[in-house]
Amino acid sequence: MSTFDKREEGFEKKFAHDEELRFKAEARRNKLLGLWAAEKLGKSGSDADAYAREVIKADFEEAGDEDVFRKVRKDFDAAGVTQSDHQIRRTMDELMARAVAEIQAGT
Repeated sequence: MSTFDKREEGFEKKFAHDEELRFKAEARRNKLLGLWAAEKLGKSGSDADAYAREVIKADFEEAGDEDVFRKVRKDFDAAGVTQSDHQIRRTMDELMARAVAEIQAGT
């Protein structure tokens, strides 16, 4: 195996590893977001956990975060929860940073 082949293989492994970490971080963020939104919606216990799973599932509708945002926005609107789009997106960003930190810390 040439040096070039070894470098290419190394880059491929790093890319696969980074993608796996990104997927885990997004899933964790979505769970945290679901639990945050569930609290705003007045849900607790198993109802909150079930809602968090719904938010996680919403992320599989399309690439990116818009499907998750739309789910939470729609549910807040239906329940009369007052949160601006900016507040929801800011919370999504904050929870993504938390999810990444938790994964890097191994928790």
